[in-house]
Amino acid sequence: MGLFRRGPKRDPRELARDEEFSFFSEREGRVFRSEVRQAFAERGLEVTAYAGAVTDSGGRQFGLGNLAAVCHRDRRGERSWPMLIRDHVGKVLRTMDGPQPLEILSHDEIRACLYPRIVAQETLPASDSFHYGHEPAPGLCEVLALDLPEAVQMLSADSLADLGDVAELRIRAMNNLRALPVEGHETVRRGDGSAFEVLLGDSFFTASRVLVLDDLVKRLTGTALTRDGALVALPFRHQLAFHRIHDAQVIPALQAMAQFAAAGHEDAAGAISPRVFWWRRGMMTPLSEPDGDGLRVVVDMEFQDMLERLVQDEP
Repeated sequence: MGLFRRGPKRDPRELARDEEFSFFSEREGRVFRSEVRQAFAERGLEVTAYAGAVTDSGGRQFGLGNLAAVCHRDRRGERSWPMLIRDHVGKVLRTMDGPQPLEILSHDEIRACLYPRIVAQETLPASDSFHYGHEPAPGLCEVLALDLPEAVQMLSADSLADLGDVAELRIRAMNNLRALPVEGHETVRRGDGSAFEVLLGDSFFTASRVLVLDDLVKRLTGTALTRDGALVALPFRHQLAFHRIHDAQVIPALQAMAQFAAAGHEDAAGAISPRVFWWRRGMMTPLSEPDGDGLRVVVDMEFQDMLERLVQDEP
């Protein structure tokens, strides 16, 4: 999962766009939904396709947002869509129609595949199903989830009721997160001398490793964070970027990471946030905001004071 691969062949942006997924042209949107209907039909289900979801005769709804983004971003282009869609539909139906994990797994087995997951709050249902979740930053929510062989299942408050104390479950989940292997790590260096690190992986919990950033930074760089913390960005679930703050290079790094986060978040499967955050002792303060078609960096007085101190400390 490299950062700088040649993009897939797509219809020109000048063509009329799909009403729901603007990264598709109208033609691509029709092809995508046709392949989705075909994949369900091959498994004996007739579905009705709407702009952002399909429903079967039993009223079950299947969202298409993440699948559409996966197809759009696959570097092989449109020829890969049938395989991607059939694989996804098969996993979804096996998960929904098969025995439910909380009914067949022992408590020890559940704890072994339990992880904290950071998601965008807007992707959670409007109900109170996930009211127990922490809010690591504005617009983000940390929930508990099971990492299963073919799916990741986020756990609602009701499903946690029989598993024990939520605080104790979170401790176990955090320990599991710390133990995850590093799948990919790249250093992005810019012409202005700034640099930042990017963690990449197929795991749905790659971006969530911001929750154990202290351990992660020391593991990857061999150097601990200073009291000034780090810049972090988690554009989507498979990517986490950070810059260890220790000198005035934080200024160009912030600009570079703001562009990186916004670009990575756009059209991503499992999108989390287009913002850059100031991470200190587990607290995350937003430093950048999307502004129309551009970006706007906004810092508070505390961050500004830190910048002035670091600039003064430069030789």
